[in-house]
Amino acid sequence: MHTAAYVETLDREGALLAAATEAAGCDAEVPACPGWRVRDLLRHTGRVHRWATAFVADGHTGPRPGVRPPDLDGAPLVAWFREGHGRLVETLAGAAPDVRCWHFLPAPSPLDFWARRQAHETTVHRLDAESAAGGGYTGIGVDFAVDGIDELLCGFHARQKSAVRTAESRTLRVRATDAPDAVWTVRLSPQPPVAERNDAGDADCELSGPAAELYPALWNRRPFPEVTGDTSLAALWRERSAVT
Repeated sequence: MHTAAYVETLDREGALLAAATEAAGCDAEVPACPGWRVRDLLRHTGRVHRWATAFVADGHTGPRPGVRPPDLDGAPLVAWFREGHGRLVETLAGAAPDVRCWHFLPAPSPLDFWARRQAHETTVHRLDAESAAGGGYTGIGVDFAVDGIDELLCGFHARQKSAVRTAESRTLRVRATDAPDAVWTVRLSPQPPVAERNDAGDADCELSGPAAELYPALWNRRPFPEVTGDTSLAALWRERSAVT
């Protein structure tokens, strides 16, 4: 996907998140985030949006803490979220392609990183808000879902922070059944997982299903569509894969 496509998705997903918040109410519980209510979800996402905006807008070259969200609730909180989301979209859409700033996963450019990361960040939390509202989920495009799976497996869980580890070498396969070549082989060991975009060799466990179902499942927002082989590896993913 290109940066412009990520920004377009971010724009849409932020609007959907705000609408789901209004439908659920700020006091509604968020099933996928124990202990959180929708107000906590919106404060978190609004804080992340402003944090990301500052890197691109101000060209910060090292990590910086986010600002503390204001003590708002209800309609003022939704308005605060919309304002920060809109500023992020405008900043990413108007930034120079060669803007230099800090980023924390490999990417073709810092701008591409931030557009991609914020599009997926906002989509996952939009799913959270919709689950709190108790209605159906807005669909996710196949290409975007595949991209999000790739970011999670090959980006986040390649870091030393990943807790998805096994005492002995095991192999997990992740397969999107509705997208050509959307297959990952994830090699587990006492070290961080090593994921490759291929279908090489035997696997101890396979997680499979349509990309738009597999994507939120890997973010622990829904059950896995299908698990074959050693189900303990699916359980390990559920227990250890939270991104912090």
